[in-house]
Amino acid sequence: MLFHFDLKEFQEKVSTQLRPWQRSFQFWVRAADIYTGYKVFQVRASLEKDVKKQEVMWEKQHEVAADKIYSMCSELGGFFLKVAQIVGKPDLAPAPWVKRLVTLCDQAPATPYNVIRVVLEKELGQSIDGLFEYFDKDPLGSASIAQVHRARLRGDKDDVVVKVQHPGVQELMMTDIRNLQAFALYIQKTDVKFDLFSVTKEMEKQISYEFDFVREAEAMARIRHFLCQNNKKSPVRVPCVIRDMVSRRVLVMEYIDGIPILKLGDEMEKRGIHPDGKLAAAAKMNILKNLSLAYGQMILKSGFFHADPHPGNILICKGSEVALLDYGQVKDLPDELRLGYARLVLAIADNDPLRASESYRDLGIETLSNCEDEQNEMLRLAQTMFDTKLPPGVTMLQPFAEESSIKKIAVKAFPEELFSVLRTVHILRGLSVGLGINFSCAEQWRPIAEEVLYVAGRLTAKDLKQIYRRGTSRRRFWR
Repeated sequence: MLFHFDLKEFQEKVSTQLRPWQRSFQFWVRAADIYTGYKVFQVRASLEKDVKKQEVMWEKQHEVAADKIYSMCSELGGFFLKVAQIVGKPDLAPAPWVKRLVTLCDQAPATPYNVIRVVLEKELGQSIDGLFEYFDKDPLGSASIAQVHRARLRGDKDDVVVKVQHPGVQELMMTDIRNLQAFALYIQKTDVKFDLFSVTKEMEKQISYEFDFVREAEAMARIRHFLCQNNKKSPVRVPCVIRDMVSRRVLVMEYIDGIPILKLGDEMEKRGIHPDGKLAAAAKMNILKNLSLAYGQMILKSGFFHADPHPGNILICKGSEVALLDYGQVKDLPDELRLGYARLVLAIADNDPLRASESYRDLGIETLSNCEDEQNEMLRLAQTMFDTKLPPGVTMLQPFAEESSIKKIAVKAFPEELFSVLRTVHILRGLSVGLGINFSCAEQWRPIAEEVLYVAGRLTAKDLKQIYRRGTSRRRFWR
């Protein structure tokens, strides 16, 4: 009996098995370097009594850390591109971080065309030449899980977008998430008094769904139908799925022509529109209002919503029309959480500390106070976490600062299912800050919250009449 030993095949198997261990090692070396850098710097900064000099020192430290975080996210790719999207927002992270990380939205390395072709033909059961009149070998963009190509189906006049999953990406991303969970457990015990572990568990659940494009196609169709049903004209465009051209790893949908929201300023300058002028301000406000309205309706009326509105998923079309792409991350809130959040929206819109505290308890958010003015600080925490408008006197959220609400009121337990709402609101806030508009989604969503509470029997007909009569004078009406 002959024994055949294939050295190349053996090396590939060993490399595949070692890859998760190598990624884990790379992550922990880099994460430890960034974290200890900040801890050592905190001691140095505390010795400097001049506030202005201290601010300059912090700015330099943030720049050093930003380069390291950028290097880690861009080189490791995968899940860390998503981490960059979450962290790199103008309202949450230091300015040097945002400046570096905001460019990482769609910079995952592309899978070569010959590999993409094999995946496509296997999933759709036909050759590319048989399916498409033309297929652009160069992707329109490549993200952490998949890349998209522009193409045209045989016998059709309109272009389509073909989304194809990177082979082998799922195992690596799950490795990354588990490393982040371990890091989150350590951070919440030492620095940030927030239930970060529950947040990362929800991230694991949500991201695992993203590998099933059949589920994504169904979500896209459901949200498109809901927004069209609830409006004369949908506030955002949702791509139409091409029937019979969907599998677990391939999704074909209509092509929507537009520019990424991050390039809006450049496009305005090209057209001779001053970015700070009245016309630009009106266009930005229209974009933000339509996007926010769509989310208010999805979260509060349906409970089923697109949970990943980062800049890479938002296109601006003609007439300031907004297109919302990528439905891999969607969330279906249970009714009690949906109605509980509607109550919290009203508490924030009405500036009511007592109702904010009650709503937190109703939602299952457990807090531990470490301050005298607990109720007002609780309202401030609610505004910080669940409204796009920054609280009075706050220009940037700094969770590590001693004066931050999360330092004064520790969040001991946070329902995993609410994380998608929290993340969505924070990304919307990042967009509003990026567009230069301090905009309150709670105020815009107030009528929607009132309507859903009435439909659910939490408001009476008499209460509803008073709501519409009182104009700008607001009272609380839920039971």
